Parts: sequence; C-alpha cells; structure tokens
Amino acid sequence: MSELRDVTTEELASRLGEDGLLVLDVRSAAEYAGLLGAPCDPRQGHIPGARLLELGDLLSLSAEALRAAVALPPGAEVVAYCHTGARSAMAVEALRAAGFEARNYAGSWHAWSRDDSLPAERGS
Repeated sequence: MSELRDVTTEELASRLGEDGLLVLDVRSAAEYAGLLGAPCDPRQGHIPGARLLELGDLLSLSAEALRAAVALPPGAEVVAYCHTGARSAMAVEALRAAGFEARNYAGSWHAWSRDDSLPAERGS
C-alpha cells in the first residue's frame, strides 16, 4: 500500500457522513464521552459519527480479529484520531497492516475542539 498523507481538519470536516468513510476514535471511552480530557482543549467529546475503538484494544487484536471488529466493506477508508495524533498514528500502522486503507488525522481532537464551527458530540 502506498504512503497516504495525513487528513487535514478541513478535509475531514467536509467528508463527515460520507459513505465508505469510518472515523475511528482511539482514545479512552471517558475521553470519547467527554467526561475526561486535556485542559488545553476548549471542548470535550468526539467527532460526530466517530466509532470508538480504544488503542489498547485495537493493538491487542490479530489482523483477522481487527478486520472483523472494524467490519468495513472493501475499498472503505478509515481515518483515525486521538488527542494529538500520536495514538492514532500507531492505530493507522496496525490498520494498514491488517489491510485497511487508513489515514491519520494528526490534528486530532486537539485541533478539532478549537474550532467552534465544527460539530462535536458528547456521550457514548
């Protein structure tokens, strides 16, 4: 698989809800729900429509189990994010190794939470 560039905030915002795109939040369940987060982030929660799969859980799965857990049709793309892009970068490597077309949203929640024009959800 060729090297894919990171996703920008603008690209991700324009693609939310797109068929064939899975936004994958690899933070903790508490971060995803907006119950816990970094004090540097003005908002807590998650990107609307994002599915939660904590990084530790993702990394503990075999490639076959990961493909079953994510369950995407062929050709679908995964965009992973976390707080600052470090955990999601690891997730992207595991997803690519399992055969997914995966890209990192390096800005992650740290960037998303700063733009009040972008939607956010709280809760599980």
